[in-house]
Amino acid sequence: MKIYTKTGDRGETGLFGGQRVQKNNTRIQAYGTVDELNAFIGVLCDSTEDQWIKTHLINIQHRLFSLGAYLATPPKEEKASLEVPDVFQEDIEVLEKEMDRMDAALEPLRNFILPGGHLQVSFAHLARTVCRRAEREVITLHQQETLAPLAIQYLNRLSDYFFILARYLAKELDVKEVLWEKRAR
Repeated sequence: MKIYTKTGDRGETGLFGGQRVQKNNTRIQAYGTVDELNAFIGVLCDSTEDQWIKTHLINIQHRLFSLGAYLATPPKEEKASLEVPDVFQEDIEVLEKEMDRMDAALEPLRNFILPGGHLQVSFAHLARTVCRRAEREVITLHQQETLAPLAIQYLNRLSDYFFILARYLAKELDVKEVLWEKRAR
């Protein structure tokens, strides 16, 4: 099978079910950004040797792939638009438990921190920022049509997870966090 179809040469792409839309359609922006996030998570996963973290990141990638498929499917009926296949409340709870576990090992945060210090830390911050953008794109789509609340909740919690993961990786890698310094005039 050839990967190129030439069907998008005029700026359109197909959704699940065959409907054609412009490539800058809100739905395409939403699931495209989720796909971009998934790619950044792959880079983060490949950069760490920690099997515990790798396992969680791969699980997150699977959930995001399901979320992307959900977003790529136009609603046929009200009920279909309210269910995200393969993303459940338990997935949010897993993220929260992981955040609590990592946060327990960290010093309390009293200042803003700058992203960086090590590639793994930077990759986690990149995943966080792309996740925030994905969340904004999904909210924009949600304003046009009703989406499952879990889609937004999962992305919201996931961006928090990546922030804590960045801090946790910095501690594990013995990287000093750089605190933001506001310049005085």
